[in-house]
Amino acid sequence: HVMVKTGGKKAISAVSAAPYGSTSILLISYGYIKMLGRDGVKKATEYAILNANYLKSRLESKFKILYTANSGRVAHEFIMDMRVFKVGGIEIDDIVKRLIDYGFHAPTVSFPVAGTLMIEPTESEPLAELDRFCDAMLGILNEIEEVISGDVDAKDNVLKNAPHTQEVLLADEWTRSYPRSKAAYPVKSLIGNKFWASVGRVDNAFGDRNVVCVCPPIESYQTV
Repeated sequence: HVMVKTGGKKAISAVSAAPYGSTSILLISYGYIKMLGRDGVKKATEYAILNANYLKSRLESKFKILYTANSGRVAHEFIMDMRVFKVGGIEIDDIVKRLIDYGFHAPTVSFPVAGTLMIEPTESEPLAELDRFCDAMLGILNEIEEVISGDVDAKDNVLKNAPHTQEVLLADEWTRSYPRSKAAYPVKSLIGNKFWASVGRVDNAFGDRNVVCVCPPIESYQTV
């Protein structure tokens, strides 16, 4: 490494900016490419592009898609603009937190454009999973429209309170203005197969500004 002497007598050149960066991550990429082979890498790329365009085709009539080619197609990922919902008081965080209730980890948020989702399905997603994601986004859109139309409370709704944990849903007292079933099972397929969030809504900005380390003190790692 140019800054720190590492590696001993048989050192190789640096593989990352950090002096003790991990080389094992390179083996994962190499192994995947090696197993796919030349034709497999090409096929994987084709599937990734196909998957992204399938999602775009299903969602573009309901959501604004940014940066498409002249052909109307996208590459292996695409950007959905959620800023239009701010007029109804719905923030990007409300949408991605609600996705957890539908069983999805949020896609890339606010990159490269603030207030957007960057969807990148990859080549490994089957059609059923692609459709499940589309159903989740369309379900969330319906929930957004309920808020904007005034059919549900602007502050006490499934979006603002998402994600919903088992602890909250199984509590003896339920004080929210919507039924537990709507919070927990927005689509019927979740009844028999659901991922439960371990924690509810947290204040992201507060957490970023107030880092709390739960690690043991550095002294505990020292040996005599």
